[in-house]
Amino acid sequence: MKEKILLKKYIINLEKAFESLKILDRNKNVLDIIDLAKCYLSDARYYFEKGEYTTGISCIAYGEGLLDSLRKLGKIDFKWPRSRKIRRVVVGGTFDIIHPGHLYLLRRAKKYGYVIVIVARDSTVKKLKNKVPIIPEKQRLEIIRSIKYVDEAYLGYKNINILKVIEKYRPDIILLGPDQIYLEHMIRKTVSEKGLKIEIKRLKKKYDKYMYSSTSGIIKHIIEEYGE
Repeated sequence: MKEKILLKKYIINLEKAFESLKILDRNKNVLDIIDLAKCYLSDARYYFEKGEYTTGISCIAYGEGLLDSLRKLGKIDFKWPRSRKIRRVVVGGTFDIIHPGHLYLLRRAKKYGYVIVIVARDSTVKKLKNKVPIIPEKQRLEIIRSIKYVDEAYLGYKNINILKVIEKYRPDIILLGPDQIYLEHMIRKTVSEKGLKIEIKRLKKKYDKYMYSSTSGIIKHIIEEYGE
């Protein structure tokens, strides 16, 4: 996981460098080298998606080296972004029938940093809500992993254990949905008792841009339309 976070950071840094790039010498060789650096960035993104993080880091190193060399020769100018820690953001939930409210939560999480999603087990949902999810846990996990705002996703523990999750994934931020009030109380109690420095955020209102932005709303609509 360390290599994945590092590669993500290096990709962002090189992207920012290209955004501030000024070409001072438009010689063909200079332009060709810039294009080569862009190819290395593209390769790094590819290896990131494939999970080959060490290879991706090597590609990024080549791209950074080419830009640094051209700048030292006075051919280009750019600025590396200030080094900053990429914060780990943990989001947890059932994520049963995926809807715009889920996407809104994950999109907000992505603005804060590196998103790790914990998908609730079927047994956990049954224990808390006295009903099983419509979509089985492994399928829910696979869907969540395919969403572009998510960097990593895992099934949760069969018994709710906030401390275990915190110790394993070491979040800087825990972001909760608007309905997760009970879970917020549990997390705040655990964080306070252990003296942990974790920022806990909860969305204050439901996403209501579209009519069916909740699992219960979608189920109700299906029953009304197709129940017979």
